[in-house]
Amino acid sequence: MKKGVSCGLILQLVPLLLLCLRKSHGELFRDTESSVLVQIKSSAIAPDTFPSPEPQPFLPLLGPSPLTPFTNNSVPRLSGLCTLNFSAVESIMSTTATDCWASFAPYLANVVCCPQFDATLAILIGQSSKQSGELALNKTHAEHCLSDVEKILESQGASENLQTICSIHPSNLTEVSCPVIDVSELESIVNTTRLLAACGKIDRLHECCKQACQNSIIDAARKISLNGKSSSDGALILPENSTRIHDCRNIVLRWLASKLDPSSASSVLRGLSNCKVNEVCPLEFFDMTNVTKKCGNGMANQTACCNAMESYVSHLQEQSFITNLQALNCAALLGLKLQKANVSNNVYNLCHINLKDFSLQVGSQESGCLLPSLPSDVTYDQTTGISFICDLNDNIAAPWPSTSFSPASSCNKTTKLPSVPKATSAQSGLYIKNLMSPMLFASLLLNMVL
Repeated sequence: MKKGVSCGLILQLVPLLLLCLRKSHGELFRDTESSVLVQIKSSAIAPDTFPSPEPQPFLPLLGPSPLTPFTNNSVPRLSGLCTLNFSAVESIMSTTATDCWASFAPYLANVVCCPQFDATLAILIGQSSKQSGELALNKTHAEHCLSDVEKILESQGASENLQTICSIHPSNLTEVSCPVIDVSELESIVNTTRLLAACGKIDRLHECCKQACQNSIIDAARKISLNGKSSSDGALILPENSTRIHDCRNIVLRWLASKLDPSSASSVLRGLSNCKVNEVCPLEFFDMTNVTKKCGNGMANQTACCNAMESYVSHLQEQSFITNLQALNCAALLGLKLQKANVSNNVYNLCHINLKDFSLQVGSQESGCLLPSLPSDVTYDQTTGISFICDLNDNIAAPWPSTSFSPASSCNKTTKLPSVPKATSAQSGLYIKNLMSPMLFASLLLNMVL
């Protein structure tokens, strides 16, 4: 395995770049007057370490003037029929708009945009329950409010297709099948002191393993799903993954969001959702007949095999940015599929397939961009524009799965991210600047949507 230093990537988008959108096979970008500055900063970490609980942002160089949409927000036309307290979550709404910025929302959906959008809706309803006393909206109210939320976010630069991108529907703002939505009723059923103690502040690095908060939430959800009845009353004991438990879990999350300030609530909710985000591979694997034909047992031509493999992986790269843990799971899942299709050779090693090859590629040299496994946000600065951080932007070989494969997780002590060199006191980091034309970057995204 080739070792290298872990890299952080900041994409800075300057004025008017990619702002003229056209609806033809996706979002097309037309602008020739600006450029994209890609800055890579290496950050060596100790071997076999877990992700840092609070990764430090990389400091970009001074860039040109800011992006227009974030400095000249339009005034949205709201329905006037939604009573949610938008002013109470103004900062969270701004974060969500940036996380779901129009051009990048489809590619950051799984890891950044949709988890933040979900958290925002829960916080909105939770904070508004302080006045309404209810933790869900009726169907009509939900339709107006979801539309208003989208309009507000869109006016601040977010995608106008968030409902589609994140599969959010008005019903997601209702109680659905949970029998308890009244705040006082929930508090009479649930041990709220215990719930707040477990979830008022979570360790985002270890919660996915210890599940202290998650267990308390499921326990509360199970209790309100029974509407105060005990199992001795003959009530049905529902499995944790049942629809009603899921719906009641959302009610509990909204209650929790009502007891925390919006910023703290967002941190907790993002931390909880991130546990599920990293458990799976979000990529869709299409037909791999050509790969299995060229790389199957009895492979006659290594070059033909690697050409087929590289072509297949290049199509995977068009889907989205993924986290480093997701990349491990994606590599393993694809490897298992190939093994079942009679490809026994380690084609990852044979064809030099790396973890970064499973994520969206950026930059003039098409460098893979793996997002951190811990929750992160896109940021906007009036000087530097839009930026987000990528981890492990180096040539770490994709591991070929064994028959005893288990999903990659920061909880699994035997499944750690591959080692990278330790930095000496003299190695403070390497800066690489690359200025490329907007047409190059636009064509990169254009190729992904066609």
